[in-house]
Amino acid sequence: MHALHARLPKNFVLEERLERYADAIELEPARLRGRWAEACWPGIGADGTAAPGPSRFREVRLDLGCGKGQFVVESARRNPDVLFVGMDAEPICVAYAAQRACESGLANVVIVPGNGMRVREFFSAGELGRIYLNFPTPFPKKKKAHLRLTYLDRLMGYRPLLERGAGIRLRTDSQPLRDFSLTQLDLAGYEITWRSDDVRVEFPDEPWSAYERKLTEQGACAFVERPAARPAEQQGFRPPQPQPAPEFRHTPRFQQPVQAPPAAPAAEEAEEDAAASGGEETPVIESKRKRNWSSIFQKTFDKINSSFTAAEDEEI
Repeated sequence: MHALHARLPKNFVLEERLERYADAIELEPARLRGRWAEACWPGIGADGTAAPGPSRFREVRLDLGCGKGQFVVESARRNPDVLFVGMDAEPICVAYAAQRACESGLANVVIVPGNGMRVREFFSAGELGRIYLNFPTPFPKKKKAHLRLTYLDRLMGYRPLLERGAGIRLRTDSQPLRDFSLTQLDLAGYEITWRSDDVRVEFPDEPWSAYERKLTEQGACAFVERPAARPAEQQGFRPPQPQPAPEFRHTPRFQQPVQAPPAAPAAEEAEEDAAASGGEETPVIESKRKRNWSSIFQKTFDKINSSFTAAEDEEI
């Protein structure tokens, strides 16, 4: 099980919470791949027969990194004909989100334990109408950039899952992550259709997440980007190919590059050397012998140990 990063309240038993609200948790999401809208439709009875009326949800949306589920549950309440799938890798967040989903009584919200690395195993091509990235972890260290949800490889993985005209909605309070994401989105073939420097001012009725409410109380604001995937066949998009790293050579500032003299023919060099030495053979200079550093270190350590042993014998 994933390591717990969230703070547990007193008398909180994770296994008991997950068992109590298991009705809202889908532990085998791969089995629903390609048929989320039909399989999760509440009109299907236990015998497998469909009730009169529509037999599927109009759209499937993914909240990647749903946290404790406040945003995904409120969005499901406002869009009863849309299926919302909340996904999070933190077990305690899955438990809280499932509890909120069960207590709401909504039938169009499902919680899935997982992260963005396996979305292509859970959804088929063109199955998602939108992907929400609400305040993802920025992972500021460069060596952890591949863990960001807006990393190039992940964005390329989202593209085939989106239906035509669908896109991603990114909300973040991190300016470095925003700048990084804009670069990655362009490389991955997305087109920014809308952006805002303070979404709460422009859309005050937008569903809240617990993290965003905490930020707003502290005086922070959220940046929003709404990129849409450009159709590959229309834009002629090709995934970026790895480029060789450029080679840099340093030349001292006050020193002109020294040009080597043109090489003389081998026969002329041999005649000149023979004339200079009076016909005698030129001695061969052997290359320096490589040092065996391990042997040198071992001898040094042996000397140090012997000196310590001698000092101890003198004290005795």
